[in-house]
Amino acid sequence: MKRKLLILALLLATSFSAIADKGMWLPSLISSRVKDMKSKGFKLSAEDIYSINKASLKDAVVLFDGGCTGEIVSEKGLLLTNHHCGYDAIQALSTVEHDYLTNGFWAMSHAEELYCPGLKVHILVRMEEVTDRLAAGETKQDIIRKAEAEGVGFRASVESMYYGNIAYLFIYREFSDVRLVGTPPSAIGKFGADNDNWIWPRHTGDFSVFRIYANADNEPAAYSAENRPYTPARHFEISVDGVKEGDFTMIYGFPGNTQEYITSDAVKYVAECSDPTKIALRTQRLDIIGAAQATSPKIRLQYAAKHANIANAWKKWQGEVLGINRLGTYDKKVAYEEAFRRANPDKAYILDSLEAAYDRNIEGYFNYELYNETLRGIELQQVVRIAANSKLTDEQKQAAVENFYKDFVMDVDRQLAVAMLKEYCDKATFISDELKSLVEKHGSAEGYAEWLYDSTTLGSVESFSVEGALNDPMAEFVAALAPIQERVAAYTYRNLSNIPDIERWYRPYVKALMEWDKRRAFFPDANLTLRVAYGKVAGYEYADGEYHLPQTTIEGIMQKDNPEIYDYNIPQSLRDVYARKDYGRWGVNMYGKYTVPVCFIATNHTTGGNSGSPVLNGKGELIGINFDRTWLSTMSDIEFDETLCRNIICDIRYVLFVIEKVGGAGWLIDEMGI
Repeated sequence: MKRKLLILALLLATSFSAIADKGMWLPSLISSRVKDMKSKGFKLSAEDIYSINKASLKDAVVLFDGGCTGEIVSEKGLLLTNHHCGYDAIQALSTVEHDYLTNGFWAMSHAEELYCPGLKVHILVRMEEVTDRLAAGETKQDIIRKAEAEGVGFRASVESMYYGNIAYLFIYREFSDVRLVGTPPSAIGKFGADNDNWIWPRHTGDFSVFRIYANADNEPAAYSAENRPYTPARHFEISVDGVKEGDFTMIYGFPGNTQEYITSDAVKYVAECSDPTKIALRTQRLDIIGAAQATSPKIRLQYAAKHANIANAWKKWQGEVLGINRLGTYDKKVAYEEAFRRANPDKAYILDSLEAAYDRNIEGYFNYELYNETLRGIELQQVVRIAANSKLTDEQKQAAVENFYKDFVMDVDRQLAVAMLKEYCDKATFISDELKSLVEKHGSAEGYAEWLYDSTTLGSVESFSVEGALNDPMAEFVAALAPIQERVAAYTYRNLSNIPDIERWYRPYVKALMEWDKRRAFFPDANLTLRVAYGKVAGYEYADGEYHLPQTTIEGIMQKDNPEIYDYNIPQSLRDVYARKDYGRWGVNMYGKYTVPVCFIATNHTTGGNSGSPVLNGKGELIGINFDRTWLSTMSDIEFDETLCRNIICDIRYVLFVIEKVGGAGWLIDEMGI
């Protein structure tokens, strides 16, 4: 085993020395990339990026709410992330009377900051390789248990890299007292909404401000009025000097999911089956929800987060299919695999085994994805599941039900149920006998869904009782789904390629690739663990004869401003500031005009989870907040192309401009030490 690990380490060292800007690198191994980074403008050392012996940049990066990234920017635990990352928390604090989504919110003191129940952030303590410990017989659970016993609020996980060739332990401090400090109105933080999502040029002020609180010993603690702002080991200094094309950029965050090493079988499934099906289903759901939102400000608020969550991946998948087809990714994979076969005839069986494993599992995984996109989205069934949950007390059930109905509209859910039940019954092969019987009894899937919503007594919180819910027609529907849930549960993995029957063949395949393809830069696929990526500020050729500049300005906001369209109806205060050209210290001369910079793009390799990540200059100073990719970049989860792929960043100067000139919260800028 030790000999095998040594060989693998040498292979990885060779891979890390390959010249390439792409990649999501483990910070504990970043020393192998620093020489290349320095040649492109980086001014710090590897230990400045990651160290367990002294405070380093890693101590200022947080995993935000389990799916985004954030950065600490003051000695008092002040935290920046994306508006869309804080969206659920902001919505949960909002009411029609206090609509923080629409109107924004700015605390003017610590006392006015709002606690966000359920919101957690994690700060990495350290990461360490545990491959040999696992090989020696120690279990993941044992390793995690020992790690979590090391400190107050410690949480740990063991994650595999390169499909199990290497394993790492990640130890975090978990903070659960997180408070909202400020958020711009949605017309700034979500400017352009779904229309502009994944698009460049972009003019979105996608940021929000939170604060981490700790107990008197500066340790993680449950919410308490006695808690005080957390004092971090390190926070980011902020640069307001701006950027120009060609400048070095580094992103530090928690990318969620990439599939760099998948074979042509997986690419074909994504591009020809999975993405097109999910796009079509989400189009129907968005049309139903959007039409309902247009009828009522209350419904618009109730379904704001739901609509945003559905729309984000919906548009991403469209760009992903376009990018895969544009780059010819499938054909490239086929050619690469054929080259591997010719060079490694004794290992061709690995590809044969992968192909056979895909054939065995595609049907099941498709049904799993189909179930998630259709039947799982029928919300009213949740009331029955709450009532049937034996782990909850009656008081807890009542509280959960009240929270559910807060953002529920019966007619919207009825329309979704009618459409999605039909789609599932038309497309699925995993259909239980119980569901078939109910559909046949009522003539069609649509007929059954209509009858179900006509007959249920669970239309409002006032009509809820545990006994009533368990005897409602909706309970019969939930029971009919149980056999389907049981079947698709076997396929509950992040990607088709992560199903164990498939993934087990990627371990020898990736190892064989490392031994064969010495010129390729091998980095572990993203899996929501801390990574470093670097590149430069750069425009790009969007289409023949159409070059996109790397920076946008406030003029672009004013050109799109439209009071008749909710997502483009900017606050009057922003119009007034623009009319007076009252830009203060944030005004610059750019593109031959006096303006305020808004967003810029760079060549950093990013994916979901990098939302909210700090974007740093060569000195490690914060210059922006990552929030998106261009539409032509969304295929980068499978194939990264340096000529096309760009991440989209909210310029830190626009963040500070909005805080001061729109929010009137200059005290936060003082706290950041600008």
